[in-house]
Amino acid sequence: MNREILIVLGIVFGLAVGFISGRVRSDMVALVALLALQLSGVLTVPEAVAGFAHPVVIIIISMFIVSEALVYTGIAQKIGAAVLKAGRGDETRLIALLMLVVGIGGAFMNSTTVMAIFLPIAFTVARRAGLNRKRLLMPLSVAALISGMMTLIATAPNLIVAQALEEHELESLGFFSFTPFGLCVLVVGITYMLTAGRRLLSKDKQATSDREGRTIHELATSYGLAGKLYRLRIPPESPLVDRAVARIQMRENYGLHIIAFEKHRSGRRFIMNASPEAVFESGDDILVLGEPDRVKRLAEACQLAEVPLSFPFKDESRRQEFWQQIGLAEIMLVPESKLIGKTLEEIEFRSRYKATVLAVHHRGVPLTEGLRGIRLDFGDVLLVNAGWREITSFKEEREDFIVLTLPEEFSEFAPAGRRSWRALAILGVMVVAMATRLLPTVTAAMLAAVCLIATRCVKRESVYKVINWQAVVLIAAILPLATALNKSGVTFLISEGMVDTLGPLGPIAMLAVVFLVTAVTGFFMSNTATAVLLAPIAIDVAQTIGVSPHAFAMTVAIACSAAYVTPVSSPVNILVQEPGGYKFMDFVKVGLPLLFLTLIVTVALAWMLYVR
Repeated sequence: MNREILIVLGIVFGLAVGFISGRVRSDMVALVALLALQLSGVLTVPEAVAGFAHPVVIIIISMFIVSEALVYTGIAQKIGAAVLKAGRGDETRLIALLMLVVGIGGAFMNSTTVMAIFLPIAFTVARRAGLNRKRLLMPLSVAALISGMMTLIATAPNLIVAQALEEHELESLGFFSFTPFGLCVLVVGITYMLTAGRRLLSKDKQATSDREGRTIHELATSYGLAGKLYRLRIPPESPLVDRAVARIQMRENYGLHIIAFEKHRSGRRFIMNASPEAVFESGDDILVLGEPDRVKRLAEACQLAEVPLSFPFKDESRRQEFWQQIGLAEIMLVPESKLIGKTLEEIEFRSRYKATVLAVHHRGVPLTEGLRGIRLDFGDVLLVNAGWREITSFKEEREDFIVLTLPEEFSEFAPAGRRSWRALAILGVMVVAMATRLLPTVTAAMLAAVCLIATRCVKRESVYKVINWQAVVLIAAILPLATALNKSGVTFLISEGMVDTLGPLGPIAMLAVVFLVTAVTGFFMSNTATAVLLAPIAIDVAQTIGVSPHAFAMTVAIACSAAYVTPVSSPVNILVQEPGGYKFMDFVKVGLPLLFLTLIVTVALAWMLYVR
C-alpha cells in the first residue's frame, strides 16, 4: 500500500469513530476529515472545497424550502386530518394509512423532515383514538425511512449515488427509477408491521402513558371557562350592524368576550378573529364567552338570535378551519417586565397586542372577573385569545412575556393555508420537470424553491432558518471523500478485493453482499457518508464483473435508507425513540427481520430490472 492509501484509510477510520462516539457534532467531524485530506496533500484546495458547490448540496437546500412550504401552507396538516378521519379509530387501519401517507409523502422531502412533520400528527391520532404510542410510532419511522427509497430527491444518498454514476460517465438514475423499489418495500413494510412488527413492540393496544401538552378545551376548563361559549347570529335590524368591535366595548358593557366571527359572503363561509377593528355585518355569527344571563342580556339588547353550537365543531373541516384562525395560549410575566404593577387597562392590552385576556392566574388563584383592574405581578399567567399570528408574536416580547403554554391545536396552524394550491402547483411542476428531464434536477429544485419564496408559500424572513445547515455542511464536507478514495486508489483496491473474493458467487450473491455491507456500514456512519464511500466501489465492482452498474448503485441507495436496526442509524429513529419509550433492543427486534425482507425485495428487483 502506498502512503496516500494509508492516509485515506486512516481518515475514513477516524471519521467512523467520530460518528460512532457522538461526542462531536457530525458536521464538525466531517470538516476535520476534510481538513486532514487537504493538509496531507491527498486533495488540493479546489478539490477539497468542491463539495460546497456540488449540485447535490444545492438540491438539498432547495428541498428544505420545499418541505417547509408543505407545512407553512397546511398541506401536511390536511393530510394528517384526512388520515385521522379515514382511520376511524381502528389501529390497523390507522397504522396502514399513516405508513402509506408518510411513505409516499416523503418522496418529495427529506426522510427526517417528513418524520418531524408527521410526529405531532401521530401524537394527535394516538390521543384521539386512545392508542398505544409504542405500537404506532415505530411503524411511522419505518415508513419515513422507506420514503427515502421513493424518488431521486427523497434522500441525500439517492442523489449521491446518481452523481456517482454520472462521474463514471454512465447514465444517471431517473427521478422515478427508485419508485418500484420504494413501493414494493413499503408494501412489505406495512404488511410486516401490521402482522409481526407491532406485536414485537407491545401487546397492549390502549394508551399506557400520559401525553404531554393540553388542548384548548383543557386550558379553558382549568380556568373555569368550559361550557360558557355561545353562538349568536346578527340579523339585519341589529344595532350592531356596521359597527366595529372596539366601539361595542363588549367586556365593559356586557361582561362578555367576543372570540370570533363566522362570516358569510357570496355563498362562502369563513372564520375571522374578533380584532378591535373587525366590523359586525348582517348574517354574521359571533362566538361569545361568558355567563348565560349576560349572553341573554346581550341578545335582547342587540336583537341577536342564539344558534346551536357544536364546539369544537363536529365537522372536521369546520373544526380545522376554526383552529387555523382562532387561538388560545398562556403567557407569563417575566421578572424584569415593565408591565409589573400596571393594570390591563393602563397597558391598553387589547389594542396594543391585538389579543384578549380571558383570565388571569393571579397569586395562585384563577380569575375571570374584574380583570381590567388587576395590578399584574411577577409570575402572573394570562390566558389570552387571539389569532395564532398574534399569539406567536408574544414570543418576540421577551422583555415582558414568556409563552408558557401553546395548546395542541397550535400544531394545526398553517400561516399560509390559503396558498396551499400554489405550493401544490409548484411542487407538481418541479416533479414533472425532473421526471421528464426537461430541466436538470438542480435547476428544477432551485426554481421550485425560488417560486415558493416568491409566492409567499414560505415565510421570507425565515427561509435561512428552515434550512438545516448542519446537514448541508455535513454533506458538502463528505462529498470530496469520494474524490480522495478514487484519487488514492482505495476504491480500486476494495473493488478488486471484492471481485476476487466474491466474484465466483454470481451477480445475485454479489448484490446481496453489497446490500449487507452498505447496511452494516450505515450502523456506524451517516447514510450520506456510507453512500459516498460505497457507491463508487459498487459501480467499479459491477463494471469489473460485467453486470449493470445501475443494479449495484440502486442496491447501495436502497440499503442506505434501510436503517431500521439501531436508534443511531438515522435521525428518523432518534426522533421516535424517546416519545415511543423504545429501548435499543426494540429497534433490533423489529428492524432485523425487516432489513432482510428489504434485502430480498431489493436484490430481486435489481436482478429483474437491470441484470436479467
